[in-house]
Amino acid sequence: MSSTLHTGQVTFVNHEKKYIIIEYEDNNRKKVINGMVDEKQQKKLIEKKIIKKSHLFHIGDTVCFTAGLSDRGDRMTASNIQYLYNTALDVLINKAHTENNFIGYLKVIDDKYFVKEIDSYLFFPVPLSPWQIKPTELELNEAVTFALENLEKKEKITAKLYNNKYIPEFYTAVKLNKENTPIYATVYKVTPHGIYLNLIENKIQIKIPFKEGAHVNDSIAVKIVYLSPTKIIAEEI
Repeated sequence: MSSTLHTGQVTFVNHEKKYIIIEYEDNNRKKVINGMVDEKQQKKLIEKKIIKKSHLFHIGDTVCFTAGLSDRGDRMTASNIQYLYNTALDVLINKAHTENNFIGYLKVIDDKYFVKEIDSYLFFPVPLSPWQIKPTELELNEAVTFALENLEKKEKITAKLYNNKYIPEFYTAVKLNKENTPIYATVYKVTPHGIYLNLIENKIQIKIPFKEGAHVNDSIAVKIVYLSPTKIIAEEI
C-alpha cells in the first residue's frame, strides 16, 4: 500500500455496504477510487491513532487517504480514509441557525433510521423515542420535513422529524404532566441504584431514587416533573 497521501471528495456513499467512492487528482489526472468505511475499518484507524473518532460519511466530504492495490491485487483501493470537512454540511448548519426546516427522504440502514436531505444528499441519523411509533414501510423513501439538532457538534448532528407519532400512553403522560396529576406506579425492579417503576398500563418505565423498604409489586404514588420525547422524570409524592 502506497504511503502517499491523497486528498479527494466523496462522490458516492453506499451506507448499506459501507463503502464510498472518492474522486481525486493524481498527476493532473482525475481518478476515482473505492474505500471501505465500515466500523471495523474505522476502529482500526482509531487504534492506530490515525483518526480520533468514527465518522458517518456523506457525499461532498473532503477526505485524505492512501491508495494501493487491494488484497486480491486486482484493483486500486483507498485506505486510511480520514474525514477533513464538508462545505455542504456547513451550509446546512448555517441555514439551521436561522430556518431549521428541511425536506428529505426517510431511509432505513441496518435497522436504523436516517433522513437524506433532498438537495445535498447528506444522511442524518433519526433517533427514535422509546415511546415513538416506528415509521411504516409505506413511509420509507417518502418526503418528510425535519430539523437538525446538536448543531454545535458536527459528528453528533441528528434529524428530528416534524410528524412523529407516539403511543397513546405517551400522550396520557403529557396530559398528566401538564395537569400535575399524581399517578400510581408499580415497582418492577429494585437495585441500590434506584427503584424502577411501570406506569400508565405498564407502557412507560421510569426510575426514582432508592429507598429502604421498597419491594417488587409495591404501588408508589408519583408525579411527572419532566417530560420530553426521549426522557420522563418522576418524583415520589
